[in-house]
Amino acid sequence: MSQDEQRRMGLRERKKMRTRVAIQQHALRLFREQGYQETTVEQIAEAAEVSPSTFFRYFPTKEDVVLSDETDPEIIAAFHAQPPEVNVVRALRNAFATVFATLPKDEQEAMFERGRLIFTIPELRARFLDNLAQSIQMVAGAVAERTHRDSADFMVRTLAGALMGVGMSAGFMWMENPEMDLMAALDEAFSYIESGFPLTNRRNPHVSRPHLPPRRRCASYSPCPTPLF
Repeated sequence: MSQDEQRRMGLRERKKMRTRVAIQQHALRLFREQGYQETTVEQIAEAAEVSPSTFFRYFPTKEDVVLSDETDPEIIAAFHAQPPEVNVVRALRNAFATVFATLPKDEQEAMFERGRLIFTIPELRARFLDNLAQSIQMVAGAVAERTHRDSADFMVRTLAGALMGVGMSAGFMWMENPEMDLMAALDEAFSYIESGFPLTNRRNPHVSRPHLPPRRRCASYSPCPTPLF
């Protein structure tokens, strides 16, 4: 491919990204002004100066204009860029911090606004939960690549599910307490996994967590692998 062809392809990709961002921005504005249920795809398309068919080329459904997150690939890339000696959970914490620190303020606000819609609009929350298995698989794939394991490894899938679970928990807490710093809450939630959830009994802090004998075999009936973190 010649340099001119590469340049033209780069221009096309940037134009597509600008169109996608414009559609999402106008959609969020309309949702804010007149409500999610009350806003139609046709209204979003008209505001973004595109046809409804163009809207559907970028977003298969109205729900997807909220659920689609352009930062996911950036977070995965930042996760893989962490030094190999950094454990998996710390690498993910660092990746979130790195990507969020580089986001312009308007993109941060758009991300928070999409989060509020996902956690408050029933159909969006249902779609989010429907997509949960796919999200866990995406995280498991990244963890597997970093740890040189299979993405179907029971420990890899369990860790991916735990990470998604604490992320959701932080999101629900944020919705109940809007004054919370969402990114700080998310980082704190991940830190609990990294530290092994050192919960203590508040009435009797000397009561330790139960000691369980080491398992000799995992759910796959194969010898348990070494810990991921």
